[in-house]
Amino acid sequence: MFLQIFVTLLFPTLIFSLNQEGLYLHNVKLGFDDPDNVLSNWNEHDETPCNWFGITCDKTTRSVTSLDLANANVAGPFPSLLCRLKKLRYISLYNNAVNSTLPEDFSGCESLEHLDLAQNFLVGTLPASLPALPNLKYLDLSGNNFTGDIPASFGSFRQLEVLGLVGNLLDGTIPAFLGNISTLKQLNLSYNPFSTGRIPPELGNLTNLEVLWLSDCNLVGEVPDTLGRLKNIVDLDLAVNYLDGPIPSWLTELTNAEQIELYNNSFTGELPVNGWSKMTALRRLDVSMNRVTGTVPRELCELPLESLNLYENQMFGELPQGIANSPNLYELRLFHNRFNGSLPKDLGKNSPLLWIDVSENKFSGELPENLCGKGFLEELLMIDNLLTGEIPASLSECRSLLRVRLAHNQFSGDVPAGFWGLPHLSLLELMDNSLSGDIAKTIASASNLSALILSKNKFSGPIPEEIGSLENLLDFVGNDNLFSGPLPASLVMLGQLGRLDLHNNELIGELPSGIHSLKKLNELNLANNDLSGAIPKEIGSLSVLNYLDLSGNQFSGKIPMELQNLKLNQLNLSNNDLSGDIPPLYAKEMYKSSFFGNAGLCGDIEGLCEGTAEGKTAGYVWLLRLLFTLAGLVFVVGVVWFYWKYKNFKKANMAIDKSKWTLMSFHKLGFNEYEILDALDEDNLIGSGASGKVYKVVLSKGDTVAVKKILRSAKITDDSSDIEKGSIQDDGFEAEVETLGKIRHKNIVKLWCCCTTRDCKLLVYEYMPNGSLGDLLHSSKSGLLDWPMRYKIAMDAAEGLSYLHHDCAPPIVHRDVKSNNILLDGDFGARVADFGVAKAVDANAKGIKSMSVIAGSCGYIAPEYAYTLRVNEKSDIYSFGVVILELVTGKRPVDPEFGEKDLVKWVCSTLDQKGVDHVIDPKHDSCFKEEICKVLNIGLLCTSPLPINRPSMRRVVKMLQEVGAGNLPKAASKDGKLTPYYYEEASDQGSVA
Repeated sequence: MFLQIFVTLLFPTLIFSLNQEGLYLHNVKLGFDDPDNVLSNWNEHDETPCNWFGITCDKTTRSVTSLDLANANVAGPFPSLLCRLKKLRYISLYNNAVNSTLPEDFSGCESLEHLDLAQNFLVGTLPASLPALPNLKYLDLSGNNFTGDIPASFGSFRQLEVLGLVGNLLDGTIPAFLGNISTLKQLNLSYNPFSTGRIPPELGNLTNLEVLWLSDCNLVGEVPDTLGRLKNIVDLDLAVNYLDGPIPSWLTELTNAEQIELYNNSFTGELPVNGWSKMTALRRLDVSMNRVTGTVPRELCELPLESLNLYENQMFGELPQGIANSPNLYELRLFHNRFNGSLPKDLGKNSPLLWIDVSENKFSGELPENLCGKGFLEELLMIDNLLTGEIPASLSECRSLLRVRLAHNQFSGDVPAGFWGLPHLSLLELMDNSLSGDIAKTIASASNLSALILSKNKFSGPIPEEIGSLENLLDFVGNDNLFSGPLPASLVMLGQLGRLDLHNNELIGELPSGIHSLKKLNELNLANNDLSGAIPKEIGSLSVLNYLDLSGNQFSGKIPMELQNLKLNQLNLSNNDLSGDIPPLYAKEMYKSSFFGNAGLCGDIEGLCEGTAEGKTAGYVWLLRLLFTLAGLVFVVGVVWFYWKYKNFKKANMAIDKSKWTLMSFHKLGFNEYEILDALDEDNLIGSGASGKVYKVVLSKGDTVAVKKILRSAKITDDSSDIEKGSIQDDGFEAEVETLGKIRHKNIVKLWCCCTTRDCKLLVYEYMPNGSLGDLLHSSKSGLLDWPMRYKIAMDAAEGLSYLHHDCAPPIVHRDVKSNNILLDGDFGARVADFGVAKAVDANAKGIKSMSVIAGSCGYIAPEYAYTLRVNEKSDIYSFGVVILELVTGKRPVDPEFGEKDLVKWVCSTLDQKGVDHVIDPKHDSCFKEEICKVLNIGLLCTSPLPINRPSMRRVVKMLQEVGAGNLPKAASKDGKLTPYYYEEASDQGSVA
């Protein structure tokens, strides 16, 4: 190829009839990888390139004026030859795989007016020569991997109107000299890891500015008043920073603004009370996730708003009635405030409402009659308020509804019949109200319903047979109601059902036959009803059942021996009429309470069947008892003597050693350090590594803990697949204690306490009986993890990481997310563990965001982290994406079968070449293929090579929940907003917990 280029340049007329500009472009083609053959008509035998794909020429001179290869999927270095095209005014290589660095010299491109290289893989520093181009008006380098400072020369652009540097790896602070580019109309710097700094007041000099994006730029302090001079601003985005102080009063002077984004900062005070009436262009306002107080200004609600997000603040008062008059309002999210009063009675009547979330407030009164007046409503979330009255009959006509959550209110009356049968509804949550009446037979039409949560109401009557037609139903929770009659026979048709909880009702009759069909059933709770008959043997075939509670009924007959096939974490058959022998597996003291109140039961558990031994075997029983009593006395005397001798022998030695231990507890403990120390022997060893050993310790009260013993001299290397961490000066103990000692979350492993002495450290955790996800997933036992269980694990781990990233202050980055650090409890619930290299991302602490070494494990490390050592949440998200790919494919992150690739690259190439069937783990049931593909797409989003393209963990949780609810993840675009590149998930968050 090089010979061809050389000959072409020296002797063009010997080979081609193509003009000189065509020859340059032909050589550009030779330098590109073109897998889709989009350049196939770039024919060297043409006279000019003017008819080539992506090429535009001047009609008179036939000179090339434009090269547009956006979205062409070409790859290779930036072609410097383009600057030899003297009349070239327009270059767009947007969204390709252009890599390497940009040339430092652009002096040949004097005619260039438009340069768009966004969404590529360019690296290195920004070329300082770009401002020398006299005609350049548009420069977009967003979505690359540029590093370093913004060059000082960038303050000298002559005609530049658009500067886009979004989503790179630029550091330093945002420079004040950008305020010198007086021609600028758009300044887009969002999503760069700039050093902590303030918004330069000089940006107020850009009086022509229409778009200012400074989101996620590590900005601190108050917003300078000089920005009030930006009278032409249309889109102002300062979200996801550390800005504080009051919301600027001059905000209402930006009368051309259509979109203002201030969410996820630390703003305080109230919204400006007056001046909103002048902002007639305003359509979207997001001030969520701040510390804003006060009421919602009446003038603001009289604007024709499209989207209003004020959630997670400290606002109070009533919502002005004027908001209901907006003809454009599609999004209203006010959750987690202290609003009160009634909702506007005409809310939804005049507006195309899509999403409304007012959860966790003190709203009272009835639901507005016309919430779905325009027929577009998808999400109705009003959890935890004081709302009363009946559910409006008009909502039963709202066929667009996808999610309804009205839990923890004071609703009453019957649910409209049509409401039960909405065809697209996936989640219906009505728990903890005073609703009454039957479940209508119309529920048969709710074909998409996956979660039906009705607990703690006054529902009555029989559960209709039509419930069995809900083939997507995963959860049916109806406890603490007045349901009566027998369980419908059709229940056994719910093949996807994972949870059936109907305890505390008035159900009668026997369990329906065919219960073995509920293969996905994980929890069965029918306690405190009037059910009768025998316990079906077929329950023993429900392989994933781990919670079984049939207590407080009238079940009779024997306990089926087949129940021993189950791996139960909770069993309760108490207070029935059961008789006969208890199955040997459960005839143990630890299960004693599971059988109380069954007079006819017998087993080797003291207190359950005393006085039942009679007849001809009575004499033998007494003889055996006498023999065992004598043997026991001898044994006890011997043990006491041995213990006394042993105690005297060890007393002097152990007293000194134990006194050196220091205990620090993080929860209320039912044990002391001596009980832990006495159990650290090799018989209890369950794992070991370079940093120490892990022991399983069964405490005197029957609880179990895991103890990690760390030796001072231990060098931190995780396992054979990990990047060595030995150069880190500590052993991870301090990080583990600092992190786990102060956080509480159901999906973060619990650290009970730590014990230290001069030469040794102990960390005492809750015990996870099912080990790590990695060990289980990549072993012969991987068959235990069917798809619903893998999905649940992904969901649990995502919620744990979301807590670290979004709910901790400052946020915590784990830095070693992998399947081996996701532990599984007895219910296969997932906990994120091993915080030995975790870091708090505190923008105010110098030096904490750049590490001296790489922490993490091979196959899990985000590409940019490996060469920048930058710590942020996006590196965790990449690692979690790899875990998702493990769950989908069943393969390790690094495997010899991949060659030089890792799992991420293998999945991408296999999808392109062979299709999705060659990626999905063959162990998965084919009926889950659609759901698995959706989760696979989430994994691919998380492992995007560009950090900015990865969703936040909050968004990952939301997307996973939508998969579980049967909905596709929303497209990564900010629908109806002015941000064309990226979707910021915070504005789409609701009460999704």
